[in-house]
Amino acid sequence: MLLHGRMTNADRAALRAEADAVLARLVGDPAGAARLREDQWTAIEALVAQKQRALVVQRTGWGKSAVYFVATSLLRARGSGPTVIVSPLLALMRNQVEAAARAGITARTINSSNPEEWDAVRGEVAAGAVDVLLVSPERLNNPDFRDKVLPALSAATGLLVVDEAHCISDWGHDFRPDYRRLRTMLAELPAGVPVLATTATANARVTADVAEQLGTGAGTGTLVLRGPLDRESLSLHVLRLPDAAHRLAWLADHLDELPGSGIIYTLTVAAADEVAAYLRQRGHPVASYTGRTEDAERRQAEDDLLANRVKALVATSALGMGFDKPDLGFVVHLGSPSSPIAYYQQVGRAGRGVDHAEVLLLPGKEDEAIWQYFASVAFPPEELVRRTLDVLARSERPLSLPALEPLVELRRTRLETMLKVLDVDGAVRRVKGGWTATGRPWEYDTERYAWVAGQRAAEQQAMRDYAATDGCRMEFLRRRLDDGEAAPCGRCDNCAGPRFDDRVAGAALDAARGELGRPGVEVEPRRMWPTGLAAVGVDLRGRIPQGEQPYTGRALGRLSDIGWGNRLRPLLAPGAPDTEVPRDVLDAVVTVLADWAKGPGGWVSGAQDAPRRPVGVVAMVSRARPRLVGSLAAGIAEIGRMPLLGSVAYAQDGTEAPPLSRTNGAQRVRGLHGALTVPQDLSAATAGAGGPVLLVDDLAESGWTLAVAARLLRGAGAEGVFPLVLAVQA
Repeated sequence: MLLHGRMTNADRAALRAEADAVLARLVGDPAGAARLREDQWTAIEALVAQKQRALVVQRTGWGKSAVYFVATSLLRARGSGPTVIVSPLLALMRNQVEAAARAGITARTINSSNPEEWDAVRGEVAAGAVDVLLVSPERLNNPDFRDKVLPALSAATGLLVVDEAHCISDWGHDFRPDYRRLRTMLAELPAGVPVLATTATANARVTADVAEQLGTGAGTGTLVLRGPLDRESLSLHVLRLPDAAHRLAWLADHLDELPGSGIIYTLTVAAADEVAAYLRQRGHPVASYTGRTEDAERRQAEDDLLANRVKALVATSALGMGFDKPDLGFVVHLGSPSSPIAYYQQVGRAGRGVDHAEVLLLPGKEDEAIWQYFASVAFPPEELVRRTLDVLARSERPLSLPALEPLVELRRTRLETMLKVLDVDGAVRRVKGGWTATGRPWEYDTERYAWVAGQRAAEQQAMRDYAATDGCRMEFLRRRLDDGEAAPCGRCDNCAGPRFDDRVAGAALDAARGELGRPGVEVEPRRMWPTGLAAVGVDLRGRIPQGEQPYTGRALGRLSDIGWGNRLRPLLAPGAPDTEVPRDVLDAVVTVLADWAKGPGGWVSGAQDAPRRPVGVVAMVSRARPRLVGSLAAGIAEIGRMPLLGSVAYAQDGTEAPPLSRTNGAQRVRGLHGALTVPQDLSAATAGAGGPVLLVDDLAESGWTLAVAARLLRGAGAEGVFPLVLAVQA
């Protein structure tokens, strides 16, 4: 059979029959009746017969994985090397390994969840025993993998697949710097190696950008196969409810009415945990799934949903793209994502293999505050980037993230993302031992970052418009994705009329209010000083001595909560007026104290090692909210019948507080060290109090202010320090 050239009709028919046979094995059709659709066949023929580069933009459930598995089988049968699939989706990787086995394809993975298997997998690949290798994008710039494994893999690859290809594009809603390393791999592929990129969520601009990047190093242009994005099984709805308690109660009342099993998306980890706990209390079998869920627990949750042992996973975007369950019956969003493209992608998990699936958005008033928080961690301003480049340039050795973090004004996760972008731009390079500056000229792309910020604002407005529109909701989403065939769906609440009302049972509402209104979360103390403090002139390192640590503290709530978070965010928002503590907030804090005293480890718990009861109250100094913190401390002292001992203060005179980092632990400790002090009268009162003290503040962003203040108070003679704050940032 002639390949990589002109084919006869007979050759083409034979290749098509072989492809259909592979599909039948893949979908578990022993009768062999399964047939590829014409658009799928077009992509497979381009890859196998013409060795082209192709971009497939098709809705979720179209069958993109069938294209690359069938193409792999055909190419391997003709002597090609293994297929390499770059995918960010750990859950989908597990699905893909199982799906490949059904078609007689041996698949292996290299990702962050299986480092103990990497050497064995590499050995299998070298021995030719692996047909498909799934690789997470962060592996592409791991020094060992990039320098030792990737060159040989690129030379031997028979097909390169870029899954979720919108992540390549700067203009996409989910840009990931690691994906940009693919430009190098694409340019270094031998001639005639086909490339397939797939995504369900790319508008016209992203499609053009990805197609252009796929053409890197190729002799011909990229074949773009873009189909209509309608999902005929999905029925979209928006239901506005008065508050978070009503939304939780509605879920408890109506979850069993939703078809099959599904996913309930939340915007934050805290909300996912809250919602899952409440629904379990109401008798619903659900599990939470977030970025903080351990890998073993994730796998169990995935298995339980696949087997319909749970009604729903309550998930963050950690499950956003990477889950393959064709009979998923519903997707509910408790809170609105900030992008219609991201929303379309998440709802696309439902209804892939069933005739009807329900999609429901329950927007909340806290959504926009959460959007703003995530927007605040965008690419850093030029000054911080230049400072980082300067530190690397002056260093005689590579600097690891822990070594670099104390020297710049960035939290580690944001610092790492920035370095990956600079790596792609050629300004830095990741090597063994850390990061180095290359010395190559680099320009801060102000225009692009401003465009991205503007695009983010436009997407947020689009989500407001989506919730408010009286037009077809599916048509709205398709138009946002530049689908030229967008038309009214006839199924959504605006086309066919609402199918859900806002009624909730009184018992469910009372239970939801009780769950959300229950105050109090633990505040774990810092137990280790940040690494690298010596580099910024602070002689602190390692474990914080037990005699300098505070006890585990308490907060009224998290700012990301859908319960007390909604009450606390306006009170603690930047620029909010400084007021006396509201009575309802003070009463709730008193409830936290009462529960704390009686709980495990509390001072009236009866435990042998329980600390003594606090005997006095100490306020933290506050420039932004002195009335709020002062009145909170005074109110607690009065109600608890304890003396108000005084306030931790700033050491220097004047009206300006020392500059403190909001994101970097080492820089924050550096700013606090020597700046905070225990005044003489407070020191005398603390030493003479005869017991532990309660340290009161408004907000714990990182825990370092509490750690430094507790160390000072313990040094002044306090027998112990109980931190109590209104809110924690997490």
